Amino acid sequence: MTLNVPSFLCCAAVLQRVDTSVLLVQRPFHKSMGGCWEFPGGKVEEFETPQETIVREIAEEIDVTINIADIFPLTFVSHTYDNFHLNMFVFLCKTWSGEVTLKEGQPDCAWVMPGDLEKYLMPDADEPIIKCLMLSI
Repeated sequence: MTLNVPSFLCCAAVLQRVDTSVLLVQRPFHKSMGGCWEFPGGKVEEFETPQETIVREIAEEIDVTINIADIFPLTFVSHTYDNFHLNMFVFLCKTWSGEVTLKEGQPDCAWVMPGDLEKYLMPDADEPIIKCLMLSI
């Protein structure tokens, strides 16, 4: 099968607290899939590893500092939307410093127990992440 849409490489971080709740951030309403809840992350830039992407994106989006040594591969997502294909490395992180501060116009954030993730409107590409987290609780 040949894709007829552009393909992007992205990364997402599942920040998980001791009580197993995970951080969701609401997408700004003016962006694609605005209002949906998602795991923070973003596109891999040229000359950047996926791990470096997570460290940079988390700092830019929510003002939290992560060390590369504290992130672990969780799963990989490959999902085709109408106008693009998403390849996404997903990392688990249980250690960080700083308090979550929304820095990119996100309306809200929430710490959600894995069993409650399906109550949130999330992009279709996040479905495998939710399933992965459900298997680990």
